Amino acid sequence: MEVEELSSFLAHNHYEETCVICENLKPKGIHLYTSFICTECENDLIQTDTNDPKYKYFLKQLKKITTPEIFS
Repeated sequence: MEVEELSSFLAHNHYEETCVICENLKPKGIHLYTSFICTECENDLIQTDTNDPKYKYFLKQLKKITTPEIFS
């Protein structure tokens, strides 16, 4: 029951996060460690050829993502 309530809450409140690539607030995407990548940027990244200048921009933005430290 709690999962349904959370899903309903998120759907009705249009929860958005800032994409690490385009730096815009977006409602849908994936999480990579502690960062968020919107669906549009994820699709662009996957479809961009490595020879395209846009690919270098993606790499620059992705360098912002760091592995979270594990404290014991």
